[in-house]
Amino acid sequence: MKYAIVEISGRQFWIETGKYYDFNRIPIELGKKIIFNRVLLFNNENDLLVGKPYLENVQIEGKVLKHLRGKKTIVYKMQPKKKTRKTRSSSRNDKSFD
Repeated sequence: MKYAIVEISGRQFWIETGKYYDFNRIPIELGKKIIFNRVLLFNNENDLLVGKPYLENVQIEGKVLKHLRGKKTIVYKMQPKKKTRKTRSSSRNDKSFD
């Protein structure tokens, strides 16, 4: 079984070949390829390579499939007896990779 542990946007992900993954906030256009070079661990069947902290000669290649938007989060702040009310909302930007 081939897999790698890769650091992407400050988080570590277990990546396998042929699967789809969602990452957050990577500014790449739709359909473009991206190379992840922060590989912490790589397992090719029985060959295990561990980096200190990263492997220099291993790169993982992926392709942007679509851009996702997270669920809208609404924040409502109110101070009682002061007639002060604020409503703010935001949604997360995600990317889907192959």
